[in-house]
Amino acid sequence: MMSEITNEKVRCLIIGSGPAGYTAAIYASRANLSPVLYEGMQPGGQLTTTTDIENFPGYPEGIGGYEMMEDLKKQAMRFGADIRIGVATAADLSAAPYRITIDGEKVMETDTLIISTGATAKYLGLADEQKYAGMGVSACATCDGFFYRKKTVAVVGGGDTACEEALYLSSLASLVYLIARKPYLRASKVMQERVMKTPNIKVMFEHNTLGLFGENGVEGAHLVYRMGEEDEQQVDIAIDGFFLAIGHTPNSGIFSEWVKTDEVGYILTIPGTPRTNVPGVFAAGDVADPHYRQAITAAGTGCMAAIEAERYLLEKGL
Repeated sequence: MMSEITNEKVRCLIIGSGPAGYTAAIYASRANLSPVLYEGMQPGGQLTTTTDIENFPGYPEGIGGYEMMEDLKKQAMRFGADIRIGVATAADLSAAPYRITIDGEKVMETDTLIISTGATAKYLGLADEQKYAGMGVSACATCDGFFYRKKTVAVVGGGDTACEEALYLSSLASLVYLIARKPYLRASKVMQERVMKTPNIKVMFEHNTLGLFGENGVEGAHLVYRMGEEDEQQVDIAIDGFFLAIGHTPNSGIFSEWVKTDEVGYILTIPGTPRTNVPGVFAAGDVADPHYRQAITAAGTGCMAAIEAERYLLEKGL
């Protein structure tokens, strides 16, 4: 028998954790909005799977991703944020107060909504990607590239993102393999030219990754050239890091009927603000950011979303 649906009314509801959600909770709490935050499927967000974060201001020695998210969570709770375990499974933003269903059971009504559900990096689906998570496999060159100075890495993908990641890594690593499954790159002409002119980037056209190998981390990759063709060949390359750059999927599905998104699904906000096309509904962090996808930028938009929520409530007399 299904659980009986119950309702609860709040002034500010935050869906999703990570730097954006927790920061929004800190600011909303300090503004006496009594926010309720549901952490989602991955409490703390993608950063909880990152071993070391060295580019977030205030941590000169670096900090573990899980540890930093726990610090942000505790800070939000210190100011009174109500942080709960639960996943938003449905939304109705047709009229205020907005209605969000949690775990298919409980309906939360809210005057303001902050969407900070993040984006999920696309993976190839190899078992080795999970096996070596945090041990050589990454979906963010800006986050983890520093750890591969003077080493050999591989980037998978053929679009602008893959080329950008390869170029960034080329300034750190001694050699960068760019593994493209097609006989050409899908990236813009300018990006292709930059990649081809970079001496320590080796583009491997028509290659697919079959798996990874290594004792205590990634030491190499099993590739296949021209998979399924008569001249198919298996190739092994020695690498220290394996970077996925085949795109991200923003976790905006349940909201997309009401909030405007781009063709990929990133929530569109009014430039320079976290405001969406729905009054009182704000988007923060990676769910609305196809460009930067950094903890510091996510935290910044979380702050902006909470301030905007406070102003909206004041204007509405709520």
